[in-house]
Amino acid sequence: QVQLVESGGGSVQSGGSLRLSCAVSGYTSNRNCMGWFRQAPGKEREGVAVILSGITAYRASVRGRFTISQDSAKKTLFLQMNSLKPDDTAMYYCAAENPVCDIYSLNFNYRGQGTQVTVSS
Repeated sequence: QVQLVESGGGSVQSGGSLRLSCAVSGYTSNRNCMGWFRQAPGKEREGVAVILSGITAYRASVRGRFTISQDSAKKTLFLQMNSLKPDDTAMYYCAAENPVCDIYSLNFNYRGQGTQVTVSS
């Protein structure tokens, strides 16, 4: 059974940093699209970043501030978030397995429960 468990969320001031982690278990594919998406109250879900075989893609509003990465065993997915802004406030979800590996497609087969990120001005 695939499980994705996020951690690392919290409350920070504008300009601060957070590092989200996603522990992956029960998943054996080495060629697998993984990513992060977020959802703020009253807003639609939006893709943040994806990674596949080391190739990454980001939504424009986070490019240059966020970095998605994996450990070598692909058991943990990370999202380093720097220069955070109040607009980044949302629940962040880790997700796995999407045949269309881009930030616009949220059709992942697996996702975690989410971790809250709150950025105050």
